[in-house]
Amino acid sequence: MLANGAITPSSLSIKDLPWQIRWDRERCTLCGRCTAVCPVNAVELGVFRQRLVTAAVGLPDGGSNAFKVYYGIRQKVDPAHACIGCAMCTMVCPNDCIAPYRADEFDKLRYHINQGGQPRRRGGRRNVPGGLLDQLKFIRISMLTDPALDAGRHEFELRTLLGRVLPPERNLKLLRENGWIPPVREIYPLLIGSMSFGALSPNMWEGLQLGVAYLNEELGLPVRMCTGEGGCPPRLMRSRFIKYVILQIASGYFGWDEMIRAIPEMKEDPCAIEIKYGQGAKPGDGGLLMWYKVNKLIAAIRGVPAGISLPSPPTHQTKYSIEEAVAKMIQSMSMAWGFRVPVYPKISGTSTALAVLNNLTRNPYAAGLAIDGEDGGTGAAYNVSMNHMGHPIASNIRDCYKTLAALGQQNELPLFAGGGIGKRGNLAANAAALIMLGASGVQIGKYIMQAAAGCVGSESDRCNICNIGRCPKGITSQDPRLYRRLDPDLVAERVVDTFLAFDTELKKIIAPLGRSTSLPIGMSDALGIADKAAAERLDIKYVV
Repeated sequence: MLANGAITPSSLSIKDLPWQIRWDRERCTLCGRCTAVCPVNAVELGVFRQRLVTAAVGLPDGGSNAFKVYYGIRQKVDPAHACIGCAMCTMVCPNDCIAPYRADEFDKLRYHINQGGQPRRRGGRRNVPGGLLDQLKFIRISMLTDPALDAGRHEFELRTLLGRVLPPERNLKLLRENGWIPPVREIYPLLIGSMSFGALSPNMWEGLQLGVAYLNEELGLPVRMCTGEGGCPPRLMRSRFIKYVILQIASGYFGWDEMIRAIPEMKEDPCAIEIKYGQGAKPGDGGLLMWYKVNKLIAAIRGVPAGISLPSPPTHQTKYSIEEAVAKMIQSMSMAWGFRVPVYPKISGTSTALAVLNNLTRNPYAAGLAIDGEDGGTGAAYNVSMNHMGHPIASNIRDCYKTLAALGQQNELPLFAGGGIGKRGNLAANAAALIMLGASGVQIGKYIMQAAAGCVGSESDRCNICNIGRCPKGITSQDPRLYRRLDPDLVAERVVDTFLAFDTELKKIIAPLGRSTSLPIGMSDALGIADKAAAERLDIKYVV
């Protein structure tokens, strides 16, 4: 609304907003559900004055004017309360009389979002449509009519290894000299990537953990989930379910003191320790949990005051080179668990990934390398980081695998890929392509949020307010009013459904290759693409 009727440079009309709310006065009963459920308070109850003109034929005064006052729904034009198009109002309206619509001018509000000198931060995906992974085709098909190649009848063991797989002679040497062999875990090739307790709501996190536990204990799928930075609930650390969890430490060290103190009381070892140096959503930039989401519970777990923003530095403040990182962080974390737990770093996709890999190949304590490509991103990243920084995951993984092959270590140091996998819904196909390019497994984050909890964020900038804790579905909110909308049991059910569907599709892809008992890691001769430049870059077949 205009102050004192004055029009200023920042004045907006509803026409300027990217999402406009249409309201049907005749059908509305003013129940108030839409105003109560809106996560950004974009709609409010308003008082309207309507002029009624009565024309009387034959009367000397020609008629009369009357005014009627009525109540209705009004959309706010303040950018801080701009509609995000989540359509929660439509979902709860009993009369189907309200709905958001995309504005006909796509670029509205672009120049109004940085008032106060603050660059835009948002959650959600990158604004990059399509991708290379969806262009890859699987072209090597076996002609054998063997029932063992039938994905519907054959028993598959789709497993991968997390940990340093050394030749027997090197294992024996380490055993003689140090009494130690590198720990190795057999896990499922699809991992739930790092999303912290704090970034996700308590109900979402609980639902993911319930789903992972069911997959392991009832269905026999060794699925693992990474905690992200920020620690995890004390009850989880002291339960038997910790063995299904990969604990992450990052440059902020949030929650790490609680983890270290809990080691003597842990009933099981965690699956692995992940040390985060970078992430694909914002390579070179540290993570940020904004103050909206730092409530008393999150603050207690992370060991910080409540209500403050928690930025993680871009790099560990105690490390100044990757050599120091390998010598200090990886070995110290191995020592903390008595060398029983695999420890590996996670980096963002970058042209310097090979430098990191080369140092890891020389250290037997390094259990692998996780690379997060440019298309990942659900955190509170800046738009400029999400849209203009990073390296595609396909070529990064391919370069690393070929380097390992040249060193004869392609079966020794596992690579894990993340970032934009399943971006257009083709999760199994994207994962299979990355495995054939050299990955031992893949990590997903945004996909599981969409599949398990119904995230409504989109490339057209619908919703995408994960960072400020107002998620309309309660996925990334720490506000009880919002996260209570999410049922952890239903989230767990959808997690199980997602992994079972992925398992079926992945078997359908790799069965015709004749690889019914192992993953086709590095089997690049099974891939083809119609883009000649991409075929040359990835060293795969060019097919048209």
